[in-house]
Amino acid sequence: MTAVTMRVKVTIRCKHCGEKFVLKGRREKGRVDTGFKMCICNNNSDFHIETHDF
Repeated sequence: MTAVTMRVKVTIRCKHCGEKFVLKGRREKGRVDTGFKMCICNNNSDFHIETHDF
């Protein structure tokens, strides 16, 4: 039996350059996975992340 995955809207804002990304993600086992890896300014660790349920 598989766990039910819930779709969520995720807003990611880069703390270095201020770029904003709005993505859809899946909430699984207490985590949210969007596949997002890196901002266009090459920042890959310093983000403000918000999740919003549909």
